[in-house]
Amino acid sequence: MKTSDKSNKPFNSDLLRSFVAVVDTRSFTAAARQLNSTQSTVSQKIMRLEEVAGGLLIDRGRNSITPTEAGERLLGYARRILALNAEAAAVVSGVARHITLRLGLPEDFASGRVTQVLAALVRQHPNLKLEVTSGLSRNLYGAYNRGELDLVLVKQHRGEARGVMHWPEPLSWYQSKNHALADCDPLPLVAFPSDGLYRAQMITALDNIRRGWHLVYTSSSLAGLLSAVNAGLGISLLPRRVVNSGMQEVPTLPAVDAMEIAIHQADQDSPFVSEIIQILADEVER
Repeated sequence: MKTSDKSNKPFNSDLLRSFVAVVDTRSFTAAARQLNSTQSTVSQKIMRLEEVAGGLLIDRGRNSITPTEAGERLLGYARRILALNAEAAAVVSGVARHITLRLGLPEDFASGRVTQVLAALVRQHPNLKLEVTSGLSRNLYGAYNRGELDLVLVKQHRGEARGVMHWPEPLSWYQSKNHALADCDPLPLVAFPSDGLYRAQMITALDNIRRGWHLVYTSSSLAGLLSAVNAGLGISLLPRRVVNSGMQEVPTLPAVDAMEIAIHQADQDSPFVSEIIQILADEVER
């Protein structure tokens, strides 16, 4: 059976780069600035890419620009193609011998399975030097904005900053199953330091209902907070995915807005970044 020439036509990396820029910035104008091009040129490249793909890839809405279903399917491949192109160029030129990627991860992602998979990636690519920093999300994102990190996975307020990928992070109040504290007045709280996430939400939510509270345990370590809650020292606001069998939810306390987990990437063409992003995405979606 004869196939059309269009179905066998390869995707041009220059067109894919424009497509990724438009999706990430959600604007043809911003994408043109990022690519040091003009809006009309970027628009023409998207139309050429859509012609190759055989359908619309960008939904050009009045208030926002978003990828279509076909565009969403192509986006991951586009990032991988661009990253592999950059990696191939680096290997051929010899630059790959000196590639260093600085990765920032919150504590609950910087241990266990992620560390093992990242270590396997480094063994697979001896030319890759990976520098991992663990800490509070706010500090990691600050370091990323200062150019001290190339790639970060952070927890942030929903819509706070546009990332290359993001997922909702539902929060709930939890106490020890063996030591119920929800009726205590004031309410004993286990929390991150003042610059950590969730603490402000906890205090604001309780103050809004005029519920008394006091801090009994503060730690920058998530493992420390979980241990304190399990032991019955206090109640804390935590992501549902991190709680364990020794805890129970406290539904009588006020609901708070969900946070989100986001990946921020400084250079979309940097070698090996696509593989690391996929590793992080797999862990978040487990």
